[in-house]
Parts: sequence; C-alpha cells; structure tokens
Amino acid sequence: MNKIPLKNLKLSREAVRRRASGHPWVFSNELEKVDTTIPPGTICGLLYPDGKHAGIGFFNPRSLIALRIIAANTLNLPEDFVKTRLAAALEYRRTLGIEKFCRLCFGESDGLPGLVVDRYGDALVVEILSAGMELLKSEVTAALLDLLKPRGIFYKNNHHFRELEGLTSYEETAFGSMPEKAAIEENGLKYLVPMAGAQKTGWYFDQRENRAAIAPFFKGRRVLDLHTYLGAFAITAAKAGAESVWGVDSSEKAIETAAENAALNGLEKKIIFRKEKAERLLEALEGGQLPETPDFILLDPPNIVRNKKHLPQALKMLGRMAGAAIKALPSGGYLAVSTCSHHISRGIFVETLSLAAARAGRKAMMVELRGQAKDHPILLSMPETEYLHFALLRVV
Repeated sequence: MNKIPLKNLKLSREAVRRRASGHPWVFSNELEKVDTTIPPGTICGLLYPDGKHAGIGFFNPRSLIALRIIAANTLNLPEDFVKTRLAAALEYRRTLGIEKFCRLCFGESDGLPGLVVDRYGDALVVEILSAGMELLKSEVTAALLDLLKPRGIFYKNNHHFRELEGLTSYEETAFGSMPEKAAIEENGLKYLVPMAGAQKTGWYFDQRENRAAIAPFFKGRRVLDLHTYLGAFAITAAKAGAESVWGVDSSEKAIETAAENAALNGLEKKIIFRKEKAERLLEALEGGQLPETPDFILLDPPNIVRNKKHLPQALKMLGRMAGAAIKALPSGGYLAVSTCSHHISRGIFVETLSLAAARAGRKAMMVELRGQAKDHPILLSMPETEYLHFALLRVV
C-alpha cells in the first residue's frame, strides 16, 4: 500500500447520508471546504466529519464533481490499481466471450474513474474524462501494453466532458501505429471502423446485443434505418432477411463506410445508403413522398443532452421524431428507438414514447425494452452508468 495522501478533504455533515449510498462521486457542495490550492487530479483522502476514513480518490477543485472515489472507507491507495483493475475488466469481458472487440473499460463501473478503453482487436482507442486519470496516462499506456501487447494505442480525448474537468482536447497515437480503419466482427458480421474522425471512439459496442435481439423481426420487412452511421443496424436487417433496406445519415463519410461494410458482407445489393437528414426523411414519410413505405423504422438519434438544461429540448425532439415514425408506420409495423443520455431515465424514456404514440393517434405495444450491452456494466450505486435505453415497439 502507498503512504497516506498529503491532503485530506472533509465531507460535510449534510452529505454523510448520500456517501453511505456508495456513489463514487463527491460534489463540491458536499465538502466542508474546497481547497483550490490543490492541483486538479491530485489523489486525496476523504474523511467523514468525525474523522473516520471515507475513501480516497481524484480531487479536482475546478469541477462540480470534486472527488472521484477510487477506493471507499480507506486512505490507502490500492497498489498498482490501474493495471490490476484493467486486468479484472479484461477478465470480465473474457467471461462474456467478447474480449477481442468490446468496451474493455467503462470508467467508474470498472473502478477506473474517467477512463474508457475500446478494443478493436490489436488496436486500442482510449478516452480520458477526468483530470486524475489524465495524470496517470503513462500508467494506463504501460498497463495496456503489458496486458494486451497491441499494435497501437490511440487517445481520442475530445469529449466535451473534458471541459468540465478543465482539460484540453487532443488526439494522439501514444504507441505503435493505428490502422486507418480497424476490422471488427459482431454477431457474425464484419465491419470496418474509422479510428480517427469518427463518432465517439469509433463504434457503438453498446448496441451489440440490441442488434442481435431484434434481428428476427427484420425478416420480410421494408426497413428504414435513420442515423445509420456505419450501417450496423441496416446490415443486420439485410442479413436477417429484410425485403428492402434504406440507410440514411447526415455524414457523407459515414455513408461511404456503411456502403463499404455492406460490400464486406456481400450485402451491397440489398441496401441503399444515402446522405440525408433523418428529420427530412420523416417529414417526407409523413407526406407520403417516399417511393416506398417502410414497415420497420430504426430511430437512434445522437445524444444532444449535454446537461440537464438541455433535457426538455431533447425529450421534445425525441417525442416528435418517434411520433412521426409511429404515425407513418402501417398497422403491424415496428419502431426500434433508442436514446443514449444518462439524463434520460428509463421511466422518462417510456413516458416520452407513450406520449408520442398518443399524439400520433396510434396504439403501440412494447415488444422489447432493453439497455446497453454487458461490456458497459451498470454500477448499482451510480445511476449515471445506465445511459442507453432501447425499445422495440409494434404499432397496432
């Protein structure tokens, strides 16, 4: 064990009850005093008002999340905790049988606050979201090299959460060389994923199990995949026996790669990819302007809820798009819709869809209500780790 930290912080009496819940974040207003002289990311101890040990973690006086707990009820820093916890995260993914192409580390859920690692075979994409983990970047790189011996490690540090920690944005290859596009496999299909300039870390591993779950419903359907990105849902639909598949996205680069992925699986003749905005397609669908009416619509809009302030606007957009899709679908048609913000709870998500159906004047049944894949584990003491909600609705 390492020596006791140089600085200890004290929890306010009002915050003791919340700390007992085990939530790994301590907010600035939960501390008796925020010592602004301590550099962001410094590992500090946390004491209860009576002096008992509450934990140890990354302290950032500039952030609303003042302390990110590494270990609770102790002031001793676990020895070599970065490598030890990455090894445990890898072992968990191995038990799932997906360790080669997966989210290898999911921040607080894997005991590494602010660290995200996605594995694309022998290429790793890393995202750091906390000042404390930024200071341990060399330890992260060394641990990944030792555990996985990858060909390349790429840091994609441009998430807007970094601004809240006072961190700058940058991208860099920290080790070896990265392919322009990494080749992965998911649910028996092959995909190429851009390593730079892509959305988030490149691929949405969190939707893996949802794609597999709804595959049987695609057979014989006319599918419209909005926000198709790299074509994963569209290609899944085509492979599962859909009668026809349209995939649209507002990004030309995404559409080009989606078409490339369709060809990689021998499905290029079964899918039409087009650069288009989802909102415009829904308007055209409502107006009967499309050459073909889909009976299965996929709606997976990007996350626009940067904070709680944007929640009403996001819910309004989600409800409007879901309502337009429900209204346009024929009786017996399906809508698969998802949202990816921890600010939207499962209850709010379902309520938004219910109101959308009511406003569209249609009845809808919940066929499936799902969440994120198991390599994005949900920490019971931290509701923020549950962020993806996915629903398959049947319009009647």
